[in-house]
Amino acid sequence: MPNYRRNRIKGGCYFFTINLLKRFQNQLLVQQIDILRDAVRRVRARYPFYIDGWVVLPDHMHCIWTLPQGDDNYTKRLRLIKTFFSKEMPKTEQRSYVRQQKGERGIWQRRYWEHTIRDDKDYAVHMDYLHYNPVKHGYVDNVMDWPYSTFRHNVQHGLYPESWGGGDIDIGAGEPT
Repeated sequence: MPNYRRNRIKGGCYFFTINLLKRFQNQLLVQQIDILRDAVRRVRARYPFYIDGWVVLPDHMHCIWTLPQGDDNYTKRLRLIKTFFSKEMPKTEQRSYVRQQKGERGIWQRRYWEHTIRDDKDYAVHMDYLHYNPVKHGYVDNVMDWPYSTFRHNVQHGLYPESWGGGDIDIGAGEPT
């Protein structure tokens, strides 16, 4: 079994990409957005973290979290969000033999992508990437039109102009590193 090494910084800020197992065939996250929101609320009540940015697409999500000082356990938080969400879903998905043997559901990809935010520029690049993702994937023409995002909240707090990320705007050199 691989030994995945994750960067951990107590009180750190992290960017995550979390995917459903069957990407491009699935609308589950937006169809069950209230269950996902409830799972996040439940985890934050037990293990607080600050949500800097979040976008939920039909088959994956991106988020940026800042953990409390002295805490670097984002793995537990992500695992619990996935678990609480999965427990609310009917058991209708097909599961591989391995998943059946391990008692795992066939909803989420086992792994996720994590990146430790290094500085203000890195933070801005990842926030832009996260919020622009619904436009990139062709769900909307303007960032403001996607309902499952922290973009509107960030507009209200003066972090973005309402018109940001619409039309022909170039959001940078591509995907964050």
